[in-house]
Amino acid sequence: MLTKIESIEQFDQLITNEGKFYLLKHSLTCPISHAAYKEYEKFANENQNVPTYYLAVQDSRPLSNEIAERFQIKHESPQAILISNREASWNASHWKITNRSLASASNENQ
Repeated sequence: MLTKIESIEQFDQLITNEGKFYLLKHSLTCPISHAAYKEYEKFANENQNVPTYYLAVQDSRPLSNEIAERFQIKHESPQAILISNREASWNASHWKITNRSLASASNENQ
């Protein structure tokens, strides 16, 4: 199940409470982002044991910027990030966000 987050406080809670989770930075107006969201959604439905969250860049710009700064990952949209043990262990953007790439990264970062 996908859960939307909108604030730095919500993200800080995830970092504290979740050992491993995915976050998708999603644009509400970009067709490439829509395609990535569909792949992300498919992954979430098939891998319900992996927590999956997303943010809408237009609604949560401060959070999006904070994540880029905190993990030293250049902001892109769409962008999927795997957070494991409070660190970004994998990320991909645009057409590289696929059900297969998300599953592979999840398996490689146990």
